[in-house]
Amino acid sequence: MRFSKTPHASGLARRRVAAGATAAVLGLGAGVVGFATAASAAEPTTLTGIILGVGANESQRIVTWYSTADTAQEVEVAPTAALVNGEFPANAATFDASGAANIATSGGFNRHATISSLREHTSYSYRVGAQDGWSPTYSFKTQDFEGDYDFLFYGDPQIGSSGNVAKDQAGWQDTLDVSLAANPDAELLVSGGDQVESANTESQWNAFLAPDKLRQYPWAATIGNHDVGGKAYEQHLYTPNTDRSGPLYANGNPASNTSGGDYWYIYKDTLFVDLNSNSYSTTSGGGGDEAHIKYVTDVINQHGADAKWTVLVYHHAIYSPADHAQDGDNKVRRVDFPTAFSKLGVDLVLQGHDHSYSRSYLVKNGEKANPDEQPGAADVFAGPGGVLYVTGNSSSGSKYYDITEPAKDEATSGAGNGPDPLNPDNYWYNSVQNQEHVRSYVKVQVRSDKLVVENLRSGTCDAPNAAVELGKVDWCHNTTADQPVGSVVDKVTVHPYHGDGQAIQVSVPNAAPGEFGWTIDGYNGLVDLGTAVDHDAAYFGATGQINPIVVSDTRRSLAPWSISASAGDFRDADQTFSGAYLGWTPQVLQAGAGAQANGAVPSAYDDHGQGLSVSRGLGWAQQGHDKGTAKLGADLDLKIPGNVQKGDYRTTLTITALSS
Repeated sequence: MRFSKTPHASGLARRRVAAGATAAVLGLGAGVVGFATAASAAEPTTLTGIILGVGANESQRIVTWYSTADTAQEVEVAPTAALVNGEFPANAATFDASGAANIATSGGFNRHATISSLREHTSYSYRVGAQDGWSPTYSFKTQDFEGDYDFLFYGDPQIGSSGNVAKDQAGWQDTLDVSLAANPDAELLVSGGDQVESANTESQWNAFLAPDKLRQYPWAATIGNHDVGGKAYEQHLYTPNTDRSGPLYANGNPASNTSGGDYWYIYKDTLFVDLNSNSYSTTSGGGGDEAHIKYVTDVINQHGADAKWTVLVYHHAIYSPADHAQDGDNKVRRVDFPTAFSKLGVDLVLQGHDHSYSRSYLVKNGEKANPDEQPGAADVFAGPGGVLYVTGNSSSGSKYYDITEPAKDEATSGAGNGPDPLNPDNYWYNSVQNQEHVRSYVKVQVRSDKLVVENLRSGTCDAPNAAVELGKVDWCHNTTADQPVGSVVDKVTVHPYHGDGQAIQVSVPNAAPGEFGWTIDGYNGLVDLGTAVDHDAAYFGATGQINPIVVSDTRRSLAPWSISASAGDFRDADQTFSGAYLGWTPQVLQAGAGAQANGAVPSAYDDHGQGLSVSRGLGWAQQGHDKGTAKLGADLDLKIPGNVQKGDYRTTLTITALSS
């Protein structure tokens, strides 16, 4: 009686499996979240307000949406290349959603889910809902998870501020279209706050969320003073690593009908920290600026070493040139924040609220860091503690504030609003101030050795420009021929401070991905178990060893792998017996590649099981194993019932390799 081990039907003895080739699309999910009330079959669920948000890092995105039904829902995600005729593949990843009922004025329910384990340089498609009803399909792309990148910063859209939601929406849509047409590879859209005029007015939220660009690029939300007065902000914009404790709410009560909280995330080599600057005083019950400083300090102490740059974002601009420049609350923040930010090594602060553009001098401990820094300098050098503060102008054209005059008798440091000695028309803290009543946005280029900050026009005096169209302002200073859409209002390069030593940097490119594969060691000869031995007519027994299998893994990912095999029925012409009667004991014959042997599988004659008639593990390695080569073998144990007819029987051992 003979047992033969042959390769797959193709006749090839060697197989290679690319990393990830047999894995699920993303491979990760979240716990199932149940909801109490099932949707009525007569009332299909409506899914609205879908927005792609920033995740905790570059391999995550958070999707938030509204639902008319309180049902279990999810995000389904797959590489766009895997969709066939718009249909998601069977192995698409799903991420379960969490959520709750909306406040009465919003109606319905909110949901959010975190997409994780994204791969770089990949286009993804996603949709939200459940098997009984999905949203349309949207897409986004990831880029390199290391190195240089650009992000865009948008000052207050404040949809509804002009009194005409449709015109505000048109301006907002146009700014997104213009900015992303010019910068299609921008990786983040960062908010300056005030998404809407009235916190709980859903028609304004609908207009803000209307552009499809907000489903294609991640929005990093910020709470403005027009967002904070209701829960719609939190319902629409779920954020990562968010601390929603009482001190970070203006009234100290997260359960009240207000939004709040601070959050952080790391994108590539940048630590972003976003603050609820509406909570600046303790008189209403919140923790005020002190709570924010503690939060920023804790986050930077815990995560600052993981990033090369630190960027803070909050709504109320403390160094702005227009209507809010001399507000009492901003003077409070102007005393509380700057020294702490300088000591913590913050590089850039992005702000909104004042509907005008400004770029500060480098500010250290509440004073101009270098008295000799010239207005409008194209290059600035951040000595220890130097921080650049930027205020974004209106991104929608719904409202502009005109630049105001410095207070001639006030101080030129601290909370003061005195004039700049080098440019008396400006406030002491501002290198550049600009208001043309024209929409704009800020582009930030993050590079290994510098930050490049540009303010760019996204419109002209012409429509869409609601505040100008509706006569909310009585002039517009823009010459289309010389200052067209896309032209630069201001540009500055910030060079970092490297201390007293010399900074040395090297960029390590992606290593060759390596390869995972297996081959049969040497000549793939017939495994001949010889003539089975009769054991008192109860059974025939035979033993032997498989030809060793060499496994090689040189992949950088060090992903887990496994080798398994199964045996078909033994045949001699029309006579057969089950492969279940074949068992084995796997062994690692030569250590390497993290190889470990699977457990023994007995012959079905011994345990009435299935033996090797089903796929059984030969060897495996866990995530993070060493690179290298291993040799796997197995002792075979064949026990055949005594009633099997005489013959020379053969089967095929089919070998399968899996790797994530």
